[in-house]
Amino acid sequence: MFSVTPVFFANYSATEKILINQGGTWSSKTFSIIQLFFTYAKDKPGMIFTVTGESIPNLKKGAYRDAQNIYASNQELQQHIEFWNQSERIIYFKNGSLIEFVSNLNEQSAKNGKRDYLFVNEGNGVSWAVFLQLAMRTKYQVIIDYNPSAPFWAHDNLIGTGPDTNELSATVKLLISDHRHNTFLSAEQHRRIEGIKDPQLWRVYARGLTGNLVGLIYPNWTKILDEMFPTSEPIFGGLDFGYTNDPTALVKMCRLGNAIFIHEVCYESGLAAQQIKDLCKANGFDANRPIYCEHDPDMISQLRRLGGLNVLPARKGPGSILAGITKMKEYNVFYTASSINIHTERSRYMWIVNPDTGKPTNEPIDQWNHLLDAARYGVYTHYFRSGQ
Repeated sequence: MFSVTPVFFANYSATEKILINQGGTWSSKTFSIIQLFFTYAKDKPGMIFTVTGESIPNLKKGAYRDAQNIYASNQELQQHIEFWNQSERIIYFKNGSLIEFVSNLNEQSAKNGKRDYLFVNEGNGVSWAVFLQLAMRTKYQVIIDYNPSAPFWAHDNLIGTGPDTNELSATVKLLISDHRHNTFLSAEQHRRIEGIKDPQLWRVYARGLTGNLVGLIYPNWTKILDEMFPTSEPIFGGLDFGYTNDPTALVKMCRLGNAIFIHEVCYESGLAAQQIKDLCKANGFDANRPIYCEHDPDMISQLRRLGGLNVLPARKGPGSILAGITKMKEYNVFYTASSINIHTERSRYMWIVNPDTGKPTNEPIDQWNHLLDAARYGVYTHYFRSGQ
């Protein structure tokens, strides 16, 4: 029914429960997976196919737009479709199958509904918690695609694992593709991609290989032994409140010359004010050692009523995120080896990349930043106040 690339056949022939499509730009991975879903939907009556991603706007620019283009240019496919509900983004087939395009903003919404096949488009924009809930409610096969600008949960929890070693007890297959697998690109398009000059960008977008430093916001932080955290210097803290899904992130910091030292105290969701206070007290905070917090008047008020802590709202406002990141970059930053979640966030907290140029922007992603936000609150506010 379609003219296809080798990427289509690689997915079509795979029998594993989870297929991971890691690929460079223009490798045809998203287009091929949508073709695959159209093929399966017409051949498998009464099936539910879910396509999801970070947000509806992202899907409209990517997988949903590919679906529209494939449909518009294929009369044979059109004969199998009963109705396309554009407002709900659901394609109904005459044999009872359907393809839905949805966005799951949190773990709770991901628990709604079950499906036979799942496609997670640009998987590095979706959290592991959301993916896990969706995958557990998928009967036959889960397919993920992404540009590998940096490691994320697919590398940590799926690639290189099997039924005995991953949380889904599933077989996993990694498919790596790049522009050379897209047999429909022009010679000029191939030349332009192959000619990317930045070696890290070339590695990611021309070869589909995992990058490490493209767009990292804090690439130069250094891990140290826990015992190297200065104990004679006055401490201050940063606190990012978590609720049902997001973790409460608390860091302890001090400064020695032009060096900032950070130690992860807490990274846990669902903590009440009393539990947060107990953690603070156990880590040396008292009325003389300030903790700069996310702006949540209710939580700050609760902590103040409990007494014994110097809890202050962090400096915020228009431009404060970028200004705080800039302030952090004025220092040599060291974090303790036991601060596992700081290490994870630091290696994944990136500037948003302009999809047209492949270059990082000056806007950070709003992910992998709970502890990093807490640290930024502390450093930016503490040293803005003191002028140091």
